[in-house]
Amino acid sequence: MPEEDAVTVTAAESGDPFEVLRRIAEQRRELDRAEAVAVRRARVGGASWAFIATILGVTRQAVHKRYGRR
Repeated sequence: MPEEDAVTVTAAESGDPFEVLRRIAEQRRELDRAEAVAVRRARVGGASWAFIATILGVTRQAVHKRYGRR
């Protein structure tokens, strides 16, 4: 289990819902940044919006709207 996941599980087990929420928000921000970088790299590498969308489980329009104008 990655360290970040272990921290969230530990916080959840501690019974402190505010700590759990803080960790979830932090992990969500980190994942959003990592996803943006991966999408950018995929596009630079020649991947289509449709292919990226399929991998992410969203529509081509959704992925283009989120990352297409950056």
